Amino acid sequence: MDFGLALLLAGLLGLLLGQSLQVKPLQVEPPEPVVAVALGASRQLTCRLACADRGASVQWRGLDTSLGAVQSDTGRSVLTVRNASLSAAGTRVCVGSCGGRTFQHTVQLLVYAFPDQLTVSPAALVPGDPAVACTAHKVTPVDPNALSFSLLVGGQELEGAQALGPEVQEEEEEPQGDEDVLFRVTERWRLPPLGTPVPPALYCQATMRLPGLELSHRQAIPASKPAGDQLPTALWTSSAVLGLLLLALPTYHLWKRCRHLAEDDTHPPASLRLLPQVSAWAGLRGTGQVGISPS
Repeated sequence: MDFGLALLLAGLLGLLLGQSLQVKPLQVEPPEPVVAVALGASRQLTCRLACADRGASVQWRGLDTSLGAVQSDTGRSVLTVRNASLSAAGTRVCVGSCGGRTFQHTVQLLVYAFPDQLTVSPAALVPGDPAVACTAHKVTPVDPNALSFSLLVGGQELEGAQALGPEVQEEEEEPQGDEDVLFRVTERWRLPPLGTPVPPALYCQATMRLPGLELSHRQAIPASKPAGDQLPTALWTSSAVLGLLLLALPTYHLWKRCRHLAEDDTHPPASLRLLPQVSAWAGLRGTGQVGISPS
């Protein structure tokens, strides 16, 4: 009888385990615990729970933050964040229940801004420049673990360049109403000797690193052309102007000559205009009618 009781208990335990194994934990897409979304962009978070009796209840909840648009049905809930603002950042929790058991999955939503708006100073690299600067505009977050700068030459970091540390300031444009406050971050480097000739260009690279995301923007600092390279262009321009001036004088004289010739063709000299009369007089003499008056 003890054997039968043990067998019964084992059967009941197996039934309970079988039912528990049929309940899968929450499935969230994307599965990462931290999800980054760009400022002004949209993102969906989907949470599912499979339940043997198809009685699963799933719902997204927000903690001290704007939750977003939620659409739920049996075993599934979709959270949509549209036109994300900085206030949309925060914690979202998916809660699901099945057969008296409750599950939950937490997602941290990060909102970032990282437009391709880098400016450099100086605009062109001159031999002997002691330092260069690079500024990323309208960015957030500005934590050094998230936003970093590099000074590159030939695709590699410039050896000997000394970073002086980032400077963070709010953008000068004042936010209106519910607009988000963004920042500009400037990094400066003290340059090592660049040698002769100087590299064709240095590059400032700004990188935003967030969980599951890495973005980079790059801006060139070209080397200014030496005076020797600019001289031929100046000489060519001066020569072209001088040539045009020299060509103008003979062109003007030729035009005046052609104009006089045209006027001569239109109004022939008086000696030429008398030629028809002389020919007519000679014709009269040939007929013997010269000097005879009618009777």
